[in-house]
Amino acid sequence: MTRLFQCVVVLCAAAALQAQTLERAEAQRKARNYEEANKTFRALVAANPKNAEYRVRWGRLFLERFNRADANALFLEALAIQKDHAGALLGLALVAADSYETRAVEFAEKALASDPKLVEARELLARLALEDSNPAKAIEEADKALAISPRAFNAMAIHGIVEWLDGKQDTPWFAKIVAADPHYGQGYALAGHIAVLNRRYEEGIAFYRKALEVQPDLWSARSQLGVQLMRLGEEGEAREELENCYANHFRDDVTTNTLRLIDSYKNFVTFKTGNIILKLHKKEAELLRPYFESELKRAMATYEKKYQLKLTRPVQLEVYPDHEDFAVRTMGMPGLGGVLGVTFGYVVAMDSPSGRPPGSFHWASTMWHELSHVYVLAATNHRVPRWFTEGMAVYEETAVSAEWGDRLDPHTLSAIKNKKLLPVAELDRGFVRPTYPEQVVVSYFQAGRICSYIAKRWGYDKLLAMMHDFGTEASTAAVIRKDLGMEPADFDRDFLATVDAETRKTIDGFDEWRDKLKAAVALSRTGKPQEAIEKTEAIRDLYPEFVETGNVYELRAEAFLATNNKAAATAELERYAKAGGRNPAALKKLATLLEEAHRPVDAAQALDRITYIFPVDQELHQRLGGLWLDQGNREGAIREFTAALASKPLDLAASHYNLARAYRSADRPADAKEQLLLALEAAPGFRPAQRMLLELSR
Repeated sequence: MTRLFQCVVVLCAAAALQAQTLERAEAQRKARNYEEANKTFRALVAANPKNAEYRVRWGRLFLERFNRADANALFLEALAIQKDHAGALLGLALVAADSYETRAVEFAEKALASDPKLVEARELLARLALEDSNPAKAIEEADKALAISPRAFNAMAIHGIVEWLDGKQDTPWFAKIVAADPHYGQGYALAGHIAVLNRRYEEGIAFYRKALEVQPDLWSARSQLGVQLMRLGEEGEAREELENCYANHFRDDVTTNTLRLIDSYKNFVTFKTGNIILKLHKKEAELLRPYFESELKRAMATYEKKYQLKLTRPVQLEVYPDHEDFAVRTMGMPGLGGVLGVTFGYVVAMDSPSGRPPGSFHWASTMWHELSHVYVLAATNHRVPRWFTEGMAVYEETAVSAEWGDRLDPHTLSAIKNKKLLPVAELDRGFVRPTYPEQVVVSYFQAGRICSYIAKRWGYDKLLAMMHDFGTEASTAAVIRKDLGMEPADFDRDFLATVDAETRKTIDGFDEWRDKLKAAVALSRTGKPQEAIEKTEAIRDLYPEFVETGNVYELRAEAFLATNNKAAATAELERYAKAGGRNPAALKKLATLLEEAHRPVDAAQALDRITYIFPVDQELHQRLGGLWLDQGNREGAIREFTAALASKPLDLAASHYNLARAYRSADRPADAKEQLLLALEAAPGFRPAQRMLLELSR
């Protein structure tokens, strides 16, 4: 045997061994023997450090087992070996798609440039287009996938989903998939994903059930079924499905965290009143219940009248003091970075005021926002673009009070200045797959301003007409043409001109405002309050909506106080409150100044603002209760003194006594006596309680 022939034999044997090892790794993966598959892939990569394909296959294993970080690293390593490796580029696209990143499209297109026959990349582009509310593009990509392979089942599912979204319930595409492969459930699961993305949760659940009928071991679909059942309040069945996943070693973050969340519900209490179900954590239920229940009733009564709709089912509101629990409740939904509330049909979940730093959000405004979603989704049977529901909700927040709702922030100003607002017909993209970090926030602003613009120019009834037309599954472009009598491009032109006119002063003066405010802060810190006042005199009204940390109102108020000008300080803080300022410390300071100026009614209003922002404050409730009692607002005083007690005050005797005073003023002597006895139980020698009890006994 020649040396050359011996080398050839050795090389062939090595190649056969490698192929056998790769085949074994893939067989282990297919058999869900993931630990052994991982070991085999590790050995393969160690023995073949320059083989990009092995890293890609290993990365797909990690991706399948919920480890996106390691999968991403392996795909990048593969590209370092072979810069145009189609499988590695597709892997990066899949990782990006899971978190709704715009780069998913870019990576998928690069994968196809490297391998035009890569069916999975075409199917991914079709899915991404559908997620971006672009059905025409989705069909185009699906057809290209089917041209490559007639067994591109996900491409067939895309056809079926588009027809379903168009109202065709008996689309034949899913039957075609099952006929070709009776055990392929991914098509139905993809339909469930798109249905949920469009907030059609019940239909999404139905699709996931069909997926499991076809493929019972499709654990990703079973997990999503559990999550969606959970979102609609079906906790019992949700737990069963998720525990089934966990027992079968499908333990991704969504599954495990949702099970932990369900376990935590033993720490919550549920209150049912009429058509309201309120779920609060035990540690704050007594304090928050009166505020949340009364605001729920007020909001629902308002919306029932405005939307001309009476709900047929109760609304469930869940309030989470731990923001991580709230994050689990919303996990897997796009466009929710930094969001404070979310609506799943008739179920609303939101942060508790105790779960956020004081003043960082307005819980009542958030509640009204989410309840608007409940009514708009119910009125349209969940057939409405995301921009319209968000726009209506933002509009309604400010309709309750000009002080509510989000303010115009610097990121949005920059987007307006740089012409980054989207056309109305494409605005949904800004919520689902943003192209720059702040685009979701900008899209909320734009959607809200669009609804405000329509209400101002055509009247509120026009918004209701649009809402009902969206319920017929009409597109944004069609609704704009029908209800506003103009082309979407013409609407965009007029709307953007209005926004430009409304924000021009702030945009043009922004640099001056920023620089002078920065200089004024430095002057204030170096003990030059009068110079700080003079520096900010001309810029206060350049950007009146800015009420965040470092705002000009609080700076000027402090400077005026430093110069002993309490009247001017009071005026600045009143402007701050009316502009939507939410710092509890600043509002308390305003209340103190108003009391000193013998304006108790205004002082009470200043403190009452805080109850909508951060009611977890015992001293706030004592002060407000006292002011309201002096003004004859007996029910308000009872509520505040009750809240003070629920806040676990150190001086229990005084707190019970104050509540007794309020009950006595409201002509409820039995309740007053009960509170007095509790006061004396806490402090037997408390003479004011003894005296009042004696007076009531007489």
